[in-house]
Amino acid sequence: MDNFEKVEKLREHANVSYEEAKQALENSNWDILDAMIYLEQSGKVHGPEQASYTTQAEKVKIELDEKECKSTFSDNLKRFGDWCLGLIDKGNNNSFCVEREDREIFRVPITLLIVLMFFSFWVVVPLLVIGLFFDMRYHFSGSNVRSVDIDINKAMDSAADAAESIKNEFGSAAKEEEK
Repeated sequence: MDNFEKVEKLREHANVSYEEAKQALENSNWDILDAMIYLEQSGKVHGPEQASYTTQAEKVKIELDEKECKSTFSDNLKRFGDWCLGLIDKGNNNSFCVEREDREIFRVPITLLIVLMFFSFWVVVPLLVIGLFFDMRYHFSGSNVRSVDIDINKAMDSAADAAESIKNEFGSAAKEEEK
């Protein structure tokens, strides 16, 4: 490869001007790799995110291992299935509890609650809201309860407190009407 071809090759790969490529090659004794390093050190070219060196002059492209790049459909399906099973396992190990006057009335696994919400949303949600007006309190418990779940429990407590205050307002309004 003559010097002109080296300048053109470096100019294409480094995205620099012809003069900058020629000067870099002259400073590095017409070695393309050394010229590229010279351009990186002078700040005219940013270095690669992943370092790779090759003895092949024509190929500068990084070739990754095929196992890392390609994943089959069955591998993806297996990972998705494992994720779903893990989610169901967490749902079965944690519970949705219903209490009244600090006494637990019943407890259901979160998985069952989700299935009930999915298939009978228009029955479950009104029952939960009506339960608030009959002094029911709801919370999540289990081995995987985290700070996010604790925030949800606080939100459910504040909803129960709001229902209690609404009930008290209607009760006091009804007593005033009787007088």
